[in-house]
Amino acid sequence: MNELAQAKKDYPDARHHCWAYQFGNPKSAASAAMSDDGEPSGTAGKPILNVLQYKDVGDVMIIVTRYFGGIKLGAGGLVRAYSASAQMAMDELETEQQVVRDSFELMCDFNHEQPIRHWLGLHDGVIENVTYANKVTMNLALPGLEENAFRDYVASIGGEIITAD
Repeated sequence: MNELAQAKKDYPDARHHCWAYQFGNPKSAASAAMSDDGEPSGTAGKPILNVLQYKDVGDVMIIVTRYFGGIKLGAGGLVRAYSASAQMAMDELETEQQVVRDSFELMCDFNHEQPIRHWLGLHDGVIENVTYANKVTMNLALPGLEENAFRDYVASIGGEIITAD
């Protein structure tokens, strides 16, 4: 929430700093919250959060800072204003897919290196380092959901997982 404190510091004369966030996988967020910051209940934080949920983005927070301009917008006007502001922010936001990977150290024969590389390519695996000696030692990272399939594959070709996180 450092961002909220910074927004309040940067714009101390603003009337409202309404916000919403969604952390974790957007399909089942680990944490989500919102605040109307003095606006009528449900007219600011909820519309901002709705935009986040519709955009299917996680690990994001939007803060909308509003100054009172002397004209009352009414509940519908506030909802439209906060929704539109959140939508404009999301339209400008550059996103990237983040994949949590588990690390492995694997030892295999030379003739198994290319098949393992191929398997990793099909399953979003990343090779971080390779050392060649009597055998090939590979340090790699693989999405957690693929761990059991990877272990089965390595066992089927006679490879050996030395360490796993």
